[in-house]
Parts: sequence; C-alpha cells; structure tokens
Amino acid sequence: METLPHLTGYRREVLAELQHAESQLLALAKAVPAEDYGWAPVEDARTFAALLVHIAAANMLLLDRAGAHAPEVVELYVGMEGDPAAREASMSHKNRSLEKTVTEKAAVVDLLACSFAAVNACWTGATEEELWASGNFFGERETVRRLYLRMLAHSHEHMGQAIAYVRAMGYRVPWTDPAKKLEEMEASLSSH
Repeated sequence: METLPHLTGYRREVLAELQHAESQLLALAKAVPAEDYGWAPVEDARTFAALLVHIAAANMLLLDRAGAHAPEVVELYVGMEGDPAAREASMSHKNRSLEKTVTEKAAVVDLLACSFAAVNACWTGATEEELWASGNFFGERETVRRLYLRMLAHSHEHMGQAIAYVRAMGYRVPWTDPAKKLEEMEASLSSH
C-alpha cells in the first residue's frame, strides 16, 4: 500500500482492502487473453468482460451516490439530471449498457483501473464529516461511509467470481496461492 500519512486506523484498513481487490482484479484482467473476454460459464451469466465492467460501473455509481465529484464519475454520467430516483435509474441503465458495449480487453482494463483510481482518490480525500454524512441511498437512510463499505464488499464478492471464471477457463490466478505460501513457510521451518 502506498504511503498515506494522513490516513490511520479504520480509514487506512479500508483503503488497504480496496487496494487488495484492485490489484487482484487488475491482475486477473491483464492475465486473461483478449479472446476469452467473451467467455461466460453459462448462457445467462455475465461474460468475463461484463463482470469486470460491472465492478467498475458499480464503483462509479456508488461514488456518485456518495457525492464524490471525481472527474471520471462526472464524465461517465454527464447529462443525467432529474430527481434522485430518475437519475439513479438512468445511471443503472447506463451501467447495464456498459456491460454489453465495453467488451475489448484494453477498454475493460482501463475502465476498471479508472474506477479504482477514483475510489482511492475519493476515499483518501474525504473528510470525516463527508464520510459520516447521511442520506437516502437506494431507499435507506445510511451514511456515505456505508457506500464505501459496499464498494469494498462488492469488489471482493466479484473478485471471487472472477477467480472462479479464470479457473473455469483453465487459467491459473496470477499470484501465489496463500495456502502454498504457508506450506512453503512450514516446510522451511521444519527443515531447520
């Protein structure tokens, strides 16, 4: 994790988990060949590309709902005005459309990286007052902080799905299995 001296405790921990999801999702996105971005486990499931776009688009939508005015978010949802419910419906429609139209590997990787860069910038730049602000989000009265927790949980949820996709396609994940690391450590300790 990069050095962020102004973040401590919970804020630093959440960022570490967000960055973990980001690094593994981007590693998966880069490891899968472009020709397999259209792969899906069954007919009515998201393709690998759509799964990654879904994560990115959800990050952007949640940032917008959190009131974060990141340039990436503003650009994605430009022209979507109206009452909150109508705007949210338009944004959801746009996100579903992105899942169908952003299919090329380079564009998917770029959108995913862009979304996490925006999340990182907004989380690190938010004041405590901004994070504790409350509003009506998706029909519930919640804090902005909970929207960031949703981004974190959502990213990890779909990271697990992406790992399953990669393995079902016949590829290995592009990092060392933590269980293998433990086995190697145990073997190293027992040999001494």
